[in-house]
Amino acid sequence: MTTIEVETYALGPDDEFDTGPAFWILLTIGILWVLLAFLLLQFTYTSVLTLSILVGIVLLFAAASEVGMAFLVPGWKWVHFALAVLFVAGGIFAFVYPGQTFGTLALIFGWYLLIKGTFDVTTSLMLHGIHLWWLGLISGIIEIALAFWAVGYVGRSAALLVLWIGIGAAIRGITAIVAAVRLRHEARVGA
Repeated sequence: MTTIEVETYALGPDDEFDTGPAFWILLTIGILWVLLAFLLLQFTYTSVLTLSILVGIVLLFAAASEVGMAFLVPGWKWVHFALAVLFVAGGIFAFVYPGQTFGTLALIFGWYLLIKGTFDVTTSLMLHGIHLWWLGLISGIIEIALAFWAVGYVGRSAALLVLWIGIGAAIRGITAIVAAVRLRHEARVGA
């Protein structure tokens, strides 16, 4: 008679996979960023003062996040600390000079869109002939058009700026949550 042996593997409780505090810190940072994004995207005030204060809070929150990332991510720690210092300086500027902050943000955002749009158009033209090369061309043209619209009149760029900051916060939150889940998964696979 033939004997068949079956090996079974039991999954242990989650406590066996030690990811340390890094998982929970990244997850908390990610959730806070996503919550902040929801608050920003539901923002209905049009006051320059309120927008500037909101931007100042976002910049200080970003600075705290960068300091946290500097301690959690191996390598490039100086970049995270430098970004934290820049974000703190920007946050303080937003609180001290709220009127200038809004205009400055619109100008910076316009230049960002202009440079990124130009880069996207150039890159897509260099990739002419590659499948879907024209998508980069279309997005670059839209970014350039938005750049001129954003700096044309500061008042009408309020919604665009809030949308930009809100989407940026959402992306940053989702990225931190994904990093936390990857860290947790790697700890389980490596265990």
